[in-house]
Amino acid sequence: MSALVTIKENNIFRRLYKSKKCYVYPQIVVYVAKNNLGIFRYGITVSKKVGGAVVRTRCRRVIRSALYTYADQLTDAYNGESGKRGFDVVIVARRKTAFIKSTELVQPIFDAFSKAGIL
Repeated sequence: MSALVTIKENNIFRRLYKSKKCYVYPQIVVYVAKNNLGIFRYGITVSKKVGGAVVRTRCRRVIRSALYTYADQLTDAYNGESGKRGFDVVIVARRKTAFIKSTELVQPIFDAFSKAGIL
């Protein structure tokens, strides 16, 4: 399993929320923007509307597990090529995320990444 770079700065999250690239699914919302770093970075957010602390933590675990199914493809695509532009991605959990397994999130994540040109 390759390590993916996480986004922790609030200004990057805000920039992604303002971006025009947004893919909405019943389980998640995916915001995508290009960066000039040549690496793939991701962030996960879960609102308090989804549930309490235990439910929000489960949502983050489920999303992270589904995202790591593509970890090798995401890191290999950018590490070898210096001229390739990277992507910043924020995945926002919705209420349905708390009640599904990570295997059910693999397809929406793949669809969003394919539409955005990441995979």
